[in-house]
Amino acid sequence: MRAINQLIKINDHKMEVLLKGNKGPLVIILTGMGCSFEEWYEVIENLSESSRVLTFHRQGLGKSEIGSGIQNTASTVRDLAEILNHFQIDEPFYLMGHSFGGLCVQHFAKVHPEKVAGVILVDSTSVNLKELEKLDLPVLNQDTDESWIEKSLEYSTKSEQELLEILKPSLTEKQHQFSKAIQQKLLDFQVSPLLYKAMASEIKEWTKDAEVIRSLGDFPDVPLIVIGRDKEYTIQSELGNGIPEWELRVFEEKWEELITNQSKLSLKGELVFARHSGHSVFLERPDLIIDCLHKMVGRVQN
Repeated sequence: MRAINQLIKINDHKMEVLLKGNKGPLVIILTGMGCSFEEWYEVIENLSESSRVLTFHRQGLGKSEIGSGIQNTASTVRDLAEILNHFQIDEPFYLMGHSFGGLCVQHFAKVHPEKVAGVILVDSTSVNLKELEKLDLPVLNQDTDESWIEKSLEYSTKSEQELLEILKPSLTEKQHQFSKAIQQKLLDFQVSPLLYKAMASEIKEWTKDAEVIRSLGDFPDVPLIVIGRDKEYTIQSELGNGIPEWELRVFEEKWEELITNQSKLSLKGELVFARHSGHSVFLERPDLIIDCLHKMVGRVQN
């Protein structure tokens, strides 16, 4: 089954959109901050056998151009609405989002509830993310939003060759199992200056985004599955990075609390934790994401 990867004009910029599958319900995937949809290869390949899958690179990511405005959850909601118009999609669809993409999903679902048949949040950023910033964690708190923004803006001024030398992009063990073509796309993705310009804007805006989303009222009463990472697995994975275990444990307990609270957004909410997976559930436990989508579609259709 051939995937259709195309550039379409949305407002003042072109967007890179991937479509795969020719039957079944429509599933739309929003990736995390700084993440390529190519990382979702295994999930997309499987789901496209029984569903139509649509995903895209936000402004500045991949081959998507960066527009003249701010890159935030609101701009993503507008772009997705325009993509739907472009393809003349007016049926309700299943909306799936990871990390920052999950924050965008929450924004879209509140603004366009009539378009959403169901939602899957994959270790999603919470609208209460400020609670993480309040934690007294001396080592972890050295990595601030401000330092992240500064580093991203610095990278945005470099050439691809300079970023290649600075970042020395690499692939995970799982990504090495993908085709050579996708491996190269993932490596190229990491050395685009526009990626870091977009990330700087998204990081700068996401606390305000969360407040905006909170102010939009109730989440729609649609089927919802919230997938969280494995707390103990994540702590053990991070221990070698010089962060005290007590800090990791405090942070992960708060993250788990925020993930758990997301499952209460809808009366039809369900909470699942991805055993043996960190934040990148789509790479470490693609089987769980696939099963959750099939389960949700089955319930809705029955």
